[in-house]
Amino acid sequence: MQQSHTPKFLTRRLRSLEQHLRSENPALVELLPTYYRLDKMLQKMGFLDEDSSLATRISWWPVIAVLGTFSSGKSTFINAYIGDRLQETGNQAVDDKFTVICYRARGTGRDLTLPGTALDADPRFPFFRISSEIEKVHEGEGKHIESYLQLKTTSLPNIRGKIIIDSPGFDADDQRRSTLRIADHILNLSDLVLVFFDARHPEPGAMQDTLKHLVTRTLHRTDSTKFLYILNQIDTTAREDNPEAVVGAWQRAIAQAGLTGGRFYTIYNDQAAVPFTDEAVKKRFEAKRDADMGLILGRMGEVEVQRAYRLIGAFEAVLNEIEGEYIPTLRKAIARWRRRVLIADAVATAFLLAAAIALVIANGWLPGPEDSPVAWMAARSDQILIGLGVLVATGATLHFALRSIFGARIASKLPETVGQMELGMRRAFRRNTGFGAGIIGRQPAGWGRRAMRKFQALRETAALHVQRLNDCYADPSGRRAEGAPDDA
Repeated sequence: MQQSHTPKFLTRRLRSLEQHLRSENPALVELLPTYYRLDKMLQKMGFLDEDSSLATRISWWPVIAVLGTFSSGKSTFINAYIGDRLQETGNQAVDDKFTVICYRARGTGRDLTLPGTALDADPRFPFFRISSEIEKVHEGEGKHIESYLQLKTTSLPNIRGKIIIDSPGFDADDQRRSTLRIADHILNLSDLVLVFFDARHPEPGAMQDTLKHLVTRTLHRTDSTKFLYILNQIDTTAREDNPEAVVGAWQRAIAQAGLTGGRFYTIYNDQAAVPFTDEAVKKRFEAKRDADMGLILGRMGEVEVQRAYRLIGAFEAVLNEIEGEYIPTLRKAIARWRRRVLIADAVATAFLLAAAIALVIANGWLPGPEDSPVAWMAARSDQILIGLGVLVATGATLHFALRSIFGARIASKLPETVGQMELGMRRAFRRNTGFGAGIIGRQPAGWGRRAMRKFQALRETAALHVQRLNDCYADPSGRRAEGAPDDA
């Protein structure tokens, strides 16, 4: 199952993940060996260290993220969906932490609020080892994980089978980089992202920085359809009866942030709504609200199905990114490093040889016309051996010093991590330029025809997983509906 060299603590965590999946969704257990096979290849290439697994870098529970600006109604929406006042609400910022909300079985105790450590140490949750990522952004902050995260549980059935993440009010001007780092992490792992805006502020120009961080992250994503833009508290436009104008203003603001696609949903909460003075306007607003809420709730109800496809899609994305982007980038960086080292070696060798010849001439160690070369070498054998030893040792010292210097310079220009799985690009580069790495080979470590064949085999395995899922959720021929035997 797991690789034999996987550290024991990771092995235990992966085993815990398997036990969870066997009880919660046995079909997903079949995916884990496929992830482990890719782990082993990525470790050889240097993209993963030996205490890491892709299986711990993705959420195996369906995840719905709720992000947005301050006072945009995120918590009110979540409370209405769950059916309980679980989150504090208000016009001002009432919570400065990311809150993960999940189900607990009835009869297992009361609802609890648990610290961020509960999420950081459990690979089944979407924030496993997030403290180490926060530490990379801001040294010393990783130990303050409780300042960023909390876990809340509820026994209400609407949340069963999924996780909802409520973000603190989003203000990109004032947030710490570590908070933005967590927000980006959430965007990567979620099956559905609800981005809330406040219809009470119809001039979104003042929120351009917020929009850029929330919106521009979707521009080049292959999963941009999972983002729903929700204009909340649209009831505040009832007196002017201009919801279309408000929606248009927000669409223009998003277009200025760089996103020309995407759809807005307009909703409001009955209990917090302003009074409607015109019954016709009220009915029109309610009809639009109910239609959009139905679409939003429908998407939220599909996340359990989407989760399985997301896990396979993320796996295939890693394969494509490595082969199509990361290996070519790594190959170019290694070639640049090799070229600089070889040129520097040639210059250093020429310099050392010239210095050695100058030293021999200066000391009069050259043989005279009457000296026999054999006799001269025999008489000077000790000096020759010492000289050669010094020359080789100096050359080797210069070589490894130059390797290190050029390696550090080129590595600093590479991203620390790449992709939604945050693979270690610099780590892979160091794997190919470290002390034991060769200077001649053309391919990065762990890559070649054999690795490409393995990648193709993994793609075929992923395709089989998709076919099995399709057999569960689709029946184009209608044979199962007719009671015919199911070949699959």
